[in-house]
Amino acid sequence: MRCLHITSPREAQEELQRIGVDPYGLTAMVPKMEQMGLFIEGIPCRSANIMKQEMLALGGDVAVARGTVGCTIDTTDAIIMGSLKQIQRFADKLSLQPFNLGDVAGKIRTVVTNVHRRSFTVQTPRRDITVGDRTLIMGIVNMTPDSFSDGGVFEDVSDAVDHVLHMVADGADIIDIGGESTRPDSDPVATDEELRRVIPLIEALQGRIDVPLSIDTTKAEVARQALESGAELINDISALRKDREMAGVAVRYGVPVVLMHMRGIPKTMQKGDLSYGSVTGEIVRFLGERIAAAEAAGIDRERIIVDPGIGFGKGAGDNNVIIRHLRELKSLGRPILIGTSRKSFIGAVTGKGVSDRIDGTAATVTAAIMNGAGIVRVHDVAVMKGVAQVTDAIVRDERDRND
Repeated sequence: MRCLHITSPREAQEELQRIGVDPYGLTAMVPKMEQMGLFIEGIPCRSANIMKQEMLALGGDVAVARGTVGCTIDTTDAIIMGSLKQIQRFADKLSLQPFNLGDVAGKIRTVVTNVHRRSFTVQTPRRDITVGDRTLIMGIVNMTPDSFSDGGVFEDVSDAVDHVLHMVADGADIIDIGGESTRPDSDPVATDEELRRVIPLIEALQGRIDVPLSIDTTKAEVARQALESGAELINDISALRKDREMAGVAVRYGVPVVLMHMRGIPKTMQKGDLSYGSVTGEIVRFLGERIAAAEAAGIDRERIIVDPGIGFGKGAGDNNVIIRHLRELKSLGRPILIGTSRKSFIGAVTGKGVSDRIDGTAATVTAAIMNGAGIVRVHDVAVMKGVAQVTDAIVRDERDRND
């Protein structure tokens, strides 16, 4: 289940058409989509009919597939539409109904609570990181020769240390260090080589800065040695799938993990079929499954951060859709990290090269913050810090007016 974020009548119509609503009902239902909408998959028809009747009685509605009323289909996706108050009363009524609708009511209450949660405390072994009171800036350090933007810049550890010190002075809240490029068509790096690239920098930064270090890796051994050397977070683009030992490392050291959505692997992720029925729907479903897997492995839910994976197995248009509908990820109830910095989908709009995308990055950071991002991963810390501060001031005022 996820909370929909509809930004236009056209998007409302597309969502209704996607679940198979009778064409005659579209005209009446599109205006109702301007209220709060909850999307839920795979409801048995007899349950969906009860849901529709109960919500209509409250003045809202439930959109279902054609054939639901006569039960000529087995299951239907559904969109629950109404005000927050109506949806809360709807959950209360469903909890008294048969056919496992009490479970649906529980999910509704959970999603509504998640969507309205504003602040998170993510614990590392050394500190509590508050996400939500203001946007946190994660500064990028790629200790690689082939990253798409800054590959080969820091061949010497002392140069990388100076760069980190400047980023912290410019307002970075977290430093993310990586030793393996994950640009499209990149080749994997051997564990020993990745360790050679990142461990000396992590060790050299100990006692020099007072912000947490994140290790950007999919390898459990790299993560383990990075944590032993002073890192406090794991940023795993594979969402704990590539290395089965990664979850155990996170549990053993009691560190937060970033779980990211990606189709395939960096070598192949931009090849083949990049089409999505609903890109945000797939991301929410995938990340929900990965959160459950992380919890089953022993990772505390309050130490999980989610990332939609901008540019990882998505077309340029998909990335724009993700940012526009980013608040749908709030249904997961976890802090949202997003990394748009200098990426190719910005160049697809502006026609500018990698080194000249700071203005486009600023636009994406602004939109992401306004749509729910709590952490932005960027190269240009000083500029994006200012962008985040102004956007935060606007967002906070809006929230205050809505209280």
